[in-house]
Amino acid sequence: MTSPLHPVRVLRVLGDRPFAEVGRPVLAVPDERRGLLAVAGERAFARTATVGVYGTGDLGCRAVLRTRFPVHALAFHPTAPLLAVGTGAYDGGYFFEGELLLLDWETGTTTSLIEHDFGRRVLGLTWLDDQALRVLMSPPDDWKDRKAHVEGHVAVVRRPDWRTAAPRSLTFDDLAGPRVPAPRTDGHEEAHRALSALSPDWEPRRHVLAVEERPDGAVLATLAREEDDEEGDQDDAPEQPGGTTLPDGLLLRHRTVPYLDVHDRLRIRRGSRDYVNQAPPPGRRETEPYVLSVRSPDGADLQPLFPFSWEPGETHFPGPGVETADGDLVYAGTVYSGHGLQPGGSFVVRRSGTDGTPRWVFRTDHVALDLDTDPDTAHVAYRNGELLALDLRTGALRRRHRLTVAGVPVVPTALTATGAGRLLVGTADGRVLECTTGWPSGPGAADREGTV
Repeated sequence: MTSPLHPVRVLRVLGDRPFAEVGRPVLAVPDERRGLLAVAGERAFARTATVGVYGTGDLGCRAVLRTRFPVHALAFHPTAPLLAVGTGAYDGGYFFEGELLLLDWETGTTTSLIEHDFGRRVLGLTWLDDQALRVLMSPPDDWKDRKAHVEGHVAVVRRPDWRTAAPRSLTFDDLAGPRVPAPRTDGHEEAHRALSALSPDWEPRRHVLAVEERPDGAVLATLAREEDDEEGDQDDAPEQPGGTTLPDGLLLRHRTVPYLDVHDRLRIRRGSRDYVNQAPPPGRRETEPYVLSVRSPDGADLQPLFPFSWEPGETHFPGPGVETADGDLVYAGTVYSGHGLQPGGSFVVRRSGTDGTPRWVFRTDHVALDLDTDPDTAHVAYRNGELLALDLRTGALRRRHRLTVAGVPVVPTALTATGAGRLLVGTADGRVLECTTGWPSGPGAADREGTV
């Protein structure tokens, strides 16, 4: 019988550095009275932007928030532990969308304040006093409005206590205001100078694509290049020669990720064969399924094994996987839908390597980024930041976990099981966490414990 799993605990952080969480900065705003700096990074992994609040003395991260829109404005509340964050983007055809977010940097909680589903593109924020917030916004849309991209509206919103402001409580009436010039400013260079003044050796990095432990005990992390796809496909591609070895021993390499054609090679660890998700011929893709095939040793031919989807009428997209010692395949994937990922549309499955019979299926609502197994557990990293452990024999959920570093959540983007009860986890901010599923050991391990 499989024994229960202990919580995942972070024993060591490799590749750490100041301002790691935000990546390449686009805006930095200080609160000199409280010794804080708010930094917004550009949109990168999973098309999200990250905002971090840091202490200017120790450069420690106090809190983070992640948003789907670019960040244009940051403003510390005069007295409360709150940071107002303005975001938004033009949708390319009609609307200016965005959010006004309120981050409590003591608790880490974030509140989205605008009632309307499209929100407003927020360009500027100024606290006039404890109760009044001045908000500069793009117009709601640019329909027959030639100046919508250079002008906006300004409103002053008042609340007696912003710490109790309810989600989606700001209406369009609250945000109504006169038309004013609204230049779009660029804070990249100023943000770089602010960070360099506090830490000359800081550097932005992109997300970890893969992590492994070498026979000599060294840890190798492969990171996405700057120009890579934001989602971070982890398919095999040439890495740069050499790499950079950090003082803590972490070896960094970078890889350019190619576009995958219709013969999508599955990322199957420890595979005895080269597995391919083979598309049906053009003209028959509406009636014939994708087929899991294996490539011949010379690479010239594909031998069909069984339909890639085990559910009639569903089209499955492949994700990361593992070939078990007995030849089964354990892999993640998603169900194709023209409306995007639907509830339950992400899965992990264990299938017979001979006829494709599912031994178990585990479904969730979020995309799996990486997967590895140890003798009795499948470990899965998800794009929403969760790390799940599934019973390798039955598929039952044994643990659901969110990793933190010094109390701040991190997003796992790659993982490797290096032994019983031990994981290496690469993150969206370019760090690698050495983790254990047993009890902590070593100096300071308990202080770095991840929390559910």
